[in-house]
Amino acid sequence: MKKLDIVNKISRDCNLDKKFVAIVVENFMTEIKDSLINGENIYLRGFGTFRLKKRAKKTARNIAKKTSIVVPEHMIPNFKACKELKINVSKNNPC
Repeated sequence: MKKLDIVNKISRDCNLDKKFVAIVVENFMTEIKDSLINGENIYLRGFGTFRLKKRAKKTARNIAKKTSIVVPEHMIPNFKACKELKINVSKNNPC
């Protein structure tokens, strides 16, 4: 599913203008990005948590050039689904 698909579905389900829904979805995503950039975690009860995760320093290899480089410690964005979402996904998508 793409962002446009989400906008179309919300617009259809809620009987709202697509342009309005697109603005809301875009602003929602911007707020999440800005919060993570500022070091804040986002907790959405019943859905999950967008948070920052620390990656430790490591040595990486460039096989083509046969060289090693050190990748410094850094933060990456991470999403952790809530327990309810994990259970519902697991029930509807068995392996």
